[in-house]
Amino acid sequence: MHTDQVLIFDADDTLWENNVLFERVIDNFLDWAADPGRREAARALLDRIEAANAAALGYGATVFRQSLVDCLRQLRADRAPTTEELARIDELLVPLTDRGAVELIPGVADTLAALAERHHLLLLTKGDQVEQRTKVAASTIDHHFRGIHIVAEKTVHTYRRLAAELGLDPGRTWMIGNSPKSDIAPARRAGLRTVFIPHEHTWVLEHEEIGPDEVTLQLKAFPELLGHF
Repeated sequence: MHTDQVLIFDADDTLWENNVLFERVIDNFLDWAADPGRREAARALLDRIEAANAAALGYGATVFRQSLVDCLRQLRADRAPTTEELARIDELLVPLTDRGAVELIPGVADTLAALAERHHLLLLTKGDQVEQRTKVAASTIDHHFRGIHIVAEKTVHTYRRLAAELGLDPGRTWMIGNSPKSDIAPARRAGLRTVFIPHEHTWVLEHEEIGPDEVTLQLKAFPELLGHF
């Protein structure tokens, strides 16, 4: 594999819509749980809880549910949520827990098909194994990837380990994604080249300041990859 150019793709919010679904759940949760005039403070509280739970428990709908429960408990002055309140949270989560399909970002299917004809494509995503594999299978684009890698976190070590295991040439390997924190900064520090495709709904916990030396190439839309690869 080291003799060919390798394109590694992030999944959530690079290939298909993801965080916008979480944002819709959050909006509905705050409409219901936050006191009038305290919505902004309630959202800040939830962001802090999510950050702590992500660090301790990981990612995905199950951890997100725990964050909503923890937030509701604090909004209710540390009163344990009732059975009815827990049922309401589960109802809000249905769009995340019942994923029979995913919504591909415009241009992804055709672009990947073309790129797969001339490059090695890999997928690297983080999160819950079952949840991420369900989304990958539902995407109907998984056949384009020569390897699908699901990890708990994307760090410099993650990229170095993947490159070592697959015998990748960092100078001919590109990490393509929307997250400065997970896709761009650590991949670049591991010696890979990077393609940053910003997404307006990137999760707030994935934001990070990145210098121009950490972004090899920045594009506005996924199909623009065909002009470079």
